[in-house]
Amino acid sequence: MSTKIRLQRHGRKGKPFFWVVATDSREKRDGKFIEKLGIYNPTTIPATIELDVDASVKWLRKGAQPTDTAKRILSYKGAMLKKHLLAGVDKGALTEEDANKKFEAWLEDKNSKVDNANSDARQKEQDAKEKALAGEKEANAKREAEAKAVEDEAKAAAEAAEAAESEGSEETSAEESNEEEKA
Repeated sequence: MSTKIRLQRHGRKGKPFFWVVATDSREKRDGKFIEKLGIYNPTTIPATIELDVDASVKWLRKGAQPTDTAKRILSYKGAMLKKHLLAGVDKGALTEEDANKKFEAWLEDKNSKVDNANSDARQKEQDAKEKALAGEKEANAKREAEAKAVEDEAKAAAEAAEAAESEGSEETSAEESNEEEKA
């Protein structure tokens, strides 16, 4: 029996959700499996990956072949590194304590890089929101200034028309009074 570590699709149409499983290579993609090793949800940002590293290493050491995507997930979570370190322990190149120390140091470094990348992404998103808000405020201020200018022009035109009307009425009343005096 050739064993594979691969993804088993779950979820609904358009919303994939995967289980990372160890299975016989002759089984269907979503069929029977030997052991569930973890989950992978690519729809979240960032993608959610939960993996049982020790169980994955156990299957890798037994000869299970990961698919391309499963191999990337195993590498991302450190299962491939742990398998490599344990192979070194088997050969006598290093002790199990040294291998565990190297793996823990790698995990800490990896977690700090991921946290930094996530915080940078959040900061960029926040900066983009602030920039968009500032642009909207500027556009609103410009619109308000244009509306006020149009309103002021309308007031000035109304006042000019009113002034012209009052002058016209004064002239007509002056002419009427002149005509009355002549009569």
